[in-house]
Amino acid sequence: MSMDLFLKILIHLCLFVGVLCAHQVSWLPCQFIDEDVFKNDLGLIETKHIHREALLQFGQKGDAPLNPHAITYLVTGSKLDLRRYVEDVEAEQLECEIRRYSTQGIHVRWPVKGDQEYNHWFTCTLRHIQDLFTVTSFLRQPSDQPPSGEQDYLSWTAIEDGEVLTTTVAMVTKTRSPLVKAGLGSQQKLHCQFAVDHKGPDVTVEWHFLFRGEKSRLFNHSSRTGQTKGSGVGVKSLAGGDATFTIPFIKMSNEGKYICSVSVNPLFSSLDVNLHVEESPRVSLNVEPTLSLLVGGEQKVICEADSYYPLDVEIVWYAQDPSALGQRVGAPLPKVLQNILLSSHKHNTDRTYSLSAFFYLEASLSDSGTQFTCSVSHQSLRVPIRKSFILMVEEPTSWTFYLMVGFIMVILLVVLLWMLSHLNSAKRRSELKKPY
Repeated sequence: MSMDLFLKILIHLCLFVGVLCAHQVSWLPCQFIDEDVFKNDLGLIETKHIHREALLQFGQKGDAPLNPHAITYLVTGSKLDLRRYVEDVEAEQLECEIRRYSTQGIHVRWPVKGDQEYNHWFTCTLRHIQDLFTVTSFLRQPSDQPPSGEQDYLSWTAIEDGEVLTTTVAMVTKTRSPLVKAGLGSQQKLHCQFAVDHKGPDVTVEWHFLFRGEKSRLFNHSSRTGQTKGSGVGVKSLAGGDATFTIPFIKMSNEGKYICSVSVNPLFSSLDVNLHVEESPRVSLNVEPTLSLLVGGEQKVICEADSYYPLDVEIVWYAQDPSALGQRVGAPLPKVLQNILLSSHKHNTDRTYSLSAFFYLEASLSDSGTQFTCSVSHQSLRVPIRKSFILMVEEPTSWTFYLMVGFIMVILLVVLLWMLSHLNSAKRRSELKKPY
């Protein structure tokens, strides 16, 4: 077994047994996306991305690399501990990506004590695989080589496999809400925080809204000038690194991408927060829980899903055999009705949608006791909404029954008249027999 294969097995074994729990992490496997920037024959700049194996290793200057065959970004101690920002999740739930960072030829001395005047910069982005948070940090590698005076990406310093780059964390930005699902009328806080490794940095914080290619600025604050434009962020909270943006009342027009940007010259970081409006449908039937019909009677049965967003919704009608009602074990599955008609989508004034699914029910005695269920599924629902009714079918009364009832009524009426006549006659005879 080669040494390289042995090291890979050892690394994966450590991951498996949970040594790399986020609050104890000493290293993380990463992907370094290197850049080969060059000018083509037409004089245009092209970039070729090269995916390379890397390791983010936390320790002290001079520590040996855990994997001597991979590029090691050795993160040494500074005021900022990157591990504090990954929320106690297991390492296998994190995606780590490292890229070079261009200062666009700008040289600004980073105001932290060090041996060298100059720096090489890298960004390290940690994403939770379930979109619970995104953390972007800037890794500073001190250098004694002054910039070339041209765009730095045209003369990147080559990085060899197995090379160890000793760095410190200079700035961190984080959002705990990279993906937000909000209902209409709710209040939402779009989280954004930042931290810098020295006191009193000149920080500019901005929020932008991007929708269908159009970008608009919502908020801007500069700590250097003290000027603030826009609203949504508490200016006092910025002093503690909290740049959370608040939307007090969600409307359909709030749906889109929000961008939180933090700049400390020469560093610029932006985090995307995607806000999706999701409104659950209100489901109703046009019949009561028990529907009574005569044999041969017809009824249009409508199931309406109202005021939902986004557009896609599924409405299914089921019929459950009467003998299966109440059975928990061995009951046959409900039958999906095929003769269902759908209305066209209705656009409501609040930009939500409505849709109805209906069928024409013709009553027969064999269907009496059947339970009909409308099931509505939508991405805003964890489980479908179900509305049901039970059909009761009765036979119409025959003409012979009415004839018999009428005959009995006539007989009773004749008897009643005879008795009244008899009573009147008896009363008159009684009065004639009296002597006075």
